[in-house]
Amino acid sequence: MAEVVGDEGPATGTEQRIWQLDVLRGSALCGILLVNIPPLTGGGSIEPGVVHPVRAVLDWTVQNRFFPIFSVLFGMSFAMLLDGAAARTRHPRLVLLRRLVALGVLGFAHQFLQPGEALLPYAVVGLFVLLPASWLPRAVVLAAAAVAMAAALATVGAGLPLLPGLFLLGLAITRYRVAETLQARGRQLAVLFMVACLAAVPALVWQDRVVSDRADAAAGLAMAAAYVTGLLLLCDTPARRALRAALEPLGRMALTNYVTATLLVLAGNLALGLGGTDRWGAMFALAAAILGLQIAWSRWWLSAFRYGPLEWCLRCVTWSAVVPNRRAALQAI
Repeated sequence: MAEVVGDEGPATGTEQRIWQLDVLRGSALCGILLVNIPPLTGGGSIEPGVVHPVRAVLDWTVQNRFFPIFSVLFGMSFAMLLDGAAARTRHPRLVLLRRLVALGVLGFAHQFLQPGEALLPYAVVGLFVLLPASWLPRAVVLAAAAVAMAAALATVGAGLPLLPGLFLLGLAITRYRVAETLQARGRQLAVLFMVACLAAVPALVWQDRVVSDRADAAAGLAMAAAYVTGLLLLCDTPARRALRAALEPLGRMALTNYVTATLLVLAGNLALGLGGTDRWGAMFALAAAILGLQIAWSRWWLSAFRYGPLEWCLRCVTWSAVVPNRRAALQAI
């Protein structure tokens, strides 16, 4: 069984956190921040028709690579919440509905700061795809995920069209209890890592030679699979201590850190004036400063509380109750 960390539910429930998923979530936040800084600041601009070497590297390594990871994890979290809610209430899908609506409201507000942000589309697709799919057998969900992703790749390509398939894949992964048995899947992960790396080579060549959303999506999915399996393999090595120290708290407060990163980027841009420039060094320094601050803040906050500020608010709305959050209060129950 994968090592887990206790995570109380609405009262003193028995939910469990799988720390490897928080590490993956934290790594996805790092990549998403690098993707979001140029459009948020208006930086990275150079002469039309010229591709800056740094921009090219980001296109090869970051763009469309972490969005799939975050999306699959969202589908997994949805399924885990449904399982937990089913043990506590006769109407578990009502719990999920409240969460999706609350997430949509937060995403709508976030859109004013970051047009094109992910929370609102996640809530909408979750409502119309994940919620109905929660009644389906796991084999049907897995088949639907494959069909949806294949259809998106064959037609439109990267971005939002991939969301339904990625969400369904996350739902299927949870239904097959993959995350709970990670430590017994080292050989499978190694094989998948090698397959993903081999698949990424022609996908990257395709992306380099053809300007196409389909090529970007194919390369993004292959490299996302390589990143996930590679990181999970590292989680079973001595590197796990460093990964957990940096990425786990970042991932446990993913919602809070995702939204506050937008505020921090906008504030940093007021000081640095990155709009209309190609000062990539300054943008990377800003990203490093934000991530360092968020890691330190998350570690400090989680030493006293179970959930991040926005995570706690979302959980209270989800359960229509004030959820205990302070660790001292929880220990006294």
